[in-house]
Amino acid sequence: MWGAGNFLALKFTASNWSNYTSVKVGLEPSVSSGLVELINDPDKNGVFKVTNKDIQRFKVVAINSSGGEVTQYINLNGLTCESS
Repeated sequence: MWGAGNFLALKFTASNWSNYTSVKVGLEPSVSSGLVELINDPDKNGVFKVTNKDIQRFKVVAINSSGGEVTQYINLNGLTCESS
């Protein structure tokens, strides 16, 4: 149903979310899901489909209350994906 790939489930926590008006996370490139907004998500959970850990990166885009934007990328190629 979902096709080839593995799923990465993450719980996001921050000591002070009030400094941000937007925090979006996701994989780049993604299989059509794009970035997910965390600020309004009460659980702060995310599940992402990893189809190619060697080319995909985890992306975080945060905008602070002053309008400044910070983008961070996390390389996934050291991730071990297992199949059952």
